[in-house]
Amino acid sequence: MKLLMSDKERRSAKVMPEYERGEVTRAQAAELLGVTQRHVSRLAARYRAGGDAALVHRARGRPSNRRLPEALVSEAVALVGDRYHDFGPTLAAETLEREHGLSLSVETLRRAMAAAGLWKPRSRKPTPRRWRDRKPCCGQLVQMDTSTHDWFEGRGEQAVLLAMIDDATSRAYLRFAPADTSAANMALLLGYMQQFGRPLALYTDKASHFVVNRPPCIDEQLEGQDAKTQIGRALGELGVELILAHSPQAKGRVERFFGTAQDRLVKELRLRGISSIAQANAYLAQVYTPWWNSEHTCSPASPADAHLGAEGLDLEAIFSHQEQRHVTNDYTIQYYGQRYQIEPASQFAGLRRSAVTVQERLDGSVALWAKGQYLQAKALPPKGGAAASPAVGLRPPCGDAEPATALVIPAPGPSGKAHTPAPNHPWRRRFLPRKAPDPRDIPTAL
Repeated sequence: MKLLMSDKERRSAKVMPEYERGEVTRAQAAELLGVTQRHVSRLAARYRAGGDAALVHRARGRPSNRRLPEALVSEAVALVGDRYHDFGPTLAAETLEREHGLSLSVETLRRAMAAAGLWKPRSRKPTPRRWRDRKPCCGQLVQMDTSTHDWFEGRGEQAVLLAMIDDATSRAYLRFAPADTSAANMALLLGYMQQFGRPLALYTDKASHFVVNRPPCIDEQLEGQDAKTQIGRALGELGVELILAHSPQAKGRVERFFGTAQDRLVKELRLRGISSIAQANAYLAQVYTPWWNSEHTCSPASPADAHLGAEGLDLEAIFSHQEQRHVTNDYTIQYYGQRYQIEPASQFAGLRRSAVTVQERLDGSVALWAKGQYLQAKALPPKGGAAASPAVGLRPPCGDAEPATALVIPAPGPSGKAHTPAPNHPWRRRFLPRKAPDPRDIPTAL
């Protein structure tokens, strides 16, 4: 059965099962739904009686109790067709109320006239976009985007160009990457802030690196926070406002930059025979970016620099992939199949079964953060591996001075199939009890 539910009803359908299972209290459920605790009890009773269908508003699918009488609407349409056939909905509604005492809203009459063929809805002309002036200060707003293009014209590996353009001056900061990933965007932001500082706002599109398409989890809802990506979390820690553009034209400065780069930069890379990302990034840093910033930038309206300093901030830790893990009783954690052992020097009371933050840096290293400090840890070999299963020695017999012999467990064959004994193998023979000896066969004493 398909249910048409509003956002509020879908939220109730999510919270009620959690409330029934005891995962949230009545007060927490009331806070999540924005209702009183008494109403939560009413919803729970209805949910237990009828499931999700009981949470749908009871007036759904029924005619409104405040609808106008059909006779009134029919009389108004008939008058418009007879006397005011060339009137628009607004003028017709005013005339009907003034001349005939029929009170209908403009939209109600518009829909009725359209259904009767007395009015043809006219499409609205698109509203022209308004020109937005540049920000007055450098660093006040930075536009960021990625361009997917055949930059090496089939000579080498695939690459994307990531760019950050200052809105006040058009100053560019560029970097090539193999793909448009969160790590590549983090590396670009890290390099920009190490060189210029923290901008006040970042203007990007609605890519999955910047915006999350899932609702906030229960912990985020209880804390009053929205779901964030890794980049969104990092920008929040740095105090950088994230602004999402609703169209490519909204961030036209960086879009126009890509239009120029897809023509000029491609030809420059061809002339120099550049076909790898490493060579292209070196060319960007040494030639193309300095040329662009010297020839195609303008002076800001204000000489003040709005960038905030990055001193005292661990940018490499902030721009890392961070996830929560819980410490087991043996002071280990598991992160994507790899186990880490916390060293005794970093173990303290209350650490077991507590949450630690795993920081996977851009260089591939992993750091553990808990209770305001970094924990010393080492990677452990996988469970059941050869390194985790040392050879076991057999104790020699008494008086034997020969060294112990290692117990070697044979590895499975290349095929990985178990050995099947032959049909005449002794293991397949039936067990037969031993017969008692014949007394005639026992020798007697002389």
